Amino acid sequence: MRKPTHSAAAAAQASRLSGLLLSIVLLSGCSSAPAPAPRADIEPIRFLLSFDDGPSASSTHNPTAQILDTLADNPIQPGIKALFFVQTRAPTAGGSTQGQALLRRQQREGHLLGLHTATPGHANHRFLSPEALEQSLSDGVADLQAVSNTAPRLVRPPFWNYDERTFAAYQTHDLHILLTDLSANDGKIWGINGSLRRRSNLRDQLAQAAQQINVGALPAVDGVIPVVVTFHDPNPYTARHMQEYLQILMDVAEDVGLATDIQPFYGQRDTLQRAALRRALGDPQQYARLPGLWNWLWN
Repeated sequence: MRKPTHSAAAAAQASRLSGLLLSIVLLSGCSSAPAPAPRADIEPIRFLLSFDDGPSASSTHNPTAQILDTLADNPIQPGIKALFFVQTRAPTAGGSTQGQALLRRQQREGHLLGLHTATPGHANHRFLSPEALEQSLSDGVADLQAVSNTAPRLVRPPFWNYDERTFAAYQTHDLHILLTDLSANDGKIWGINGSLRRRSNLRDQLAQAAQQINVGALPAVDGVIPVVVTFHDPNPYTARHMQEYLQILMDVAEDVGLATDIQPFYGQRDTLQRAALRRALGDPQQYARLPGLWNWLWN
């Protein structure tokens, strides 16, 4: 019998190693723990979708318009209503002709408008003088009231940054800060603006929210627990993958053992606003976990 050549022996060894690795993978898949069962004593969750920095001023393949199309028509829950935190005077957002048209569409289709800023750019409110901040808030409230015939009640500070001074300024305009539980980390609009970790990122954040829910730290409103999720509607990647994001949210809720309501997303503007106001920050000294690096930077 011929002795196997070195190459043949190496091939045989590689084949055995490949078989071993395949067995490990298969066994790992078979032994993975099932998703935890939702607790019957806890209300189901409902995702409160929010979007920052828009509306987009793009005249072609407008991402804000694409997101509105997906919210209106998708296989998970047609007619989803969302909360849009608007830059009312930025030339690349609400200060454009296209942006103004989209604001009117958002209002017409039953979404809720909140204030992000009314400065010409995405300015940090903490770095504005008291006079400039007051002017921005007055302008922003007036801009949104002109679209919706009612003053906005919600604000999300640019860069998630606020202090006692800006908090008090918001209160003088009856504006309440809404932060977030989950973030898609999609604030980078241009260049490489997608995420290979979008599923694991949202799962990890929802697992942290589940811990709060399980100890009763997140309130129920209208029989459901609102879980705030933040996206950026000027992001073309987010727009193209919006339906996938909706499914991911459903999947990761099951992964972490949270039951979703029969209506897993908000479908009416008034119930959405009630939930958002209930989740709004009540005290500037209250610890709030911010998304991504902002938590390290501001806290």
